[in-house]
Amino acid sequence: MAEIRLERVHTFFGKVRAVDDVSLTIHDREFMVLLGPSGCGKTTLLRSVAGLEQIHAGRVVIGDREVTDLPPRKRDIAMVFQSYAVFPHLTVFENIAFGLRMKKLPAAEIKRRVESAAELLHIGELLERHPAAVSGGQRQRVAVARAIAMQSGVILMDEPLSNLDALLRIEMRAELKRLLREIEATTIYVTHDQVEALSMGDRIAVMRAGKIVQVGAPLDVYGAPADRFVGGFIGNPPMNFIDARLEPADGGLEAVIAGGGRIRLADPPAELAERAGGAVVAGIRAENIEVTPGTGGGAAGSVAARCLVVEPLGSHNLLTLTLGSEQLKAATRPDVQIAPDDDVSLLIDPRHVRWLDAQTGDAIGPPPEVSAANIPA
Repeated sequence: MAEIRLERVHTFFGKVRAVDDVSLTIHDREFMVLLGPSGCGKTTLLRSVAGLEQIHAGRVVIGDREVTDLPPRKRDIAMVFQSYAVFPHLTVFENIAFGLRMKKLPAAEIKRRVESAAELLHIGELLERHPAAVSGGQRQRVAVARAIAMQSGVILMDEPLSNLDALLRIEMRAELKRLLREIEATTIYVTHDQVEALSMGDRIAVMRAGKIVQVGAPLDVYGAPADRFVGGFIGNPPMNFIDARLEPADGGLEAVIAGGGRIRLADPPAELAERAGGAVVAGIRAENIEVTPGTGGGAAGSVAARCLVVEPLGSHNLLTLTLGSEQLKAATRPDVQIAPDDDVSLLIDPRHVRWLDAQTGDAIGPPPEVSAANIPA
């Protein structure tokens, strides 16, 4: 068993709280992604698990052992760094075998593990080459194979795909997901790329300013963000945020938004109902806004807007719209005929709206309906 428990971990750099009272459990064989912007503390937290950073308070437990004060070599972990960190003077075989030789394993066992890891990463034909004779993507596979060959219960990955080009990153995302499912290791993966996080992780821990602000499955974090920061950070484009005021209407509520548009809530949750007469923020994803050309052909309850920009993206068009003083993004089918400066009608389904506190940005009430079809590929 390789469950990892972080219990109230604090790490300081001088007076800076790089990791601020973080508690998190990564289950046995789980793929956990630490996601957040640069400087949020995700790499420091990963290095704290590895033993490469001293923690100043709290505990790190791997399996049934507390490892808080153990050196990295005694934690039964393997790590893949952002840089390839391959030795240029050693062959691919010797690079993969490096950690095994440090453990003084028998030569036959080293050969078996190296060849097995190379086969999993599809680099078996490169074992006699030196790093200068292989591509960047192949060097990254060497670094991953070196970690796999250690057969540790825990694998830690610090932005391992960030130095690859876009197409190779897509290929390696799928390869890593397949590989880590096969070897059944507990994995912590650090990235600032929300597409990597959504497509690869079993769960995502979103970090900001040294703290974890939300932990959940990719579908939940994407569709039901805990606050405005998470909604704005995850998603391409980010979630739209529209200022609104709640007003009683026929036994329910209406959210009056910029430009006089209204979103009808026939059966609002209690947390929203008690805010009647107050200001809120409506968070809505681009794919959950239905756009109709013209202002007169929309359904009842539609909102008038104007198109500013049309971005054809192949599978869909991304529209930038003005709604009163607000700007927002909406996605349409590529065959919908809308041009810049066209008037349009917007239909916003309240079931897909994430309501947020206007002051704190925290989510209000239960999460909206979340559909797997709404997660971007």
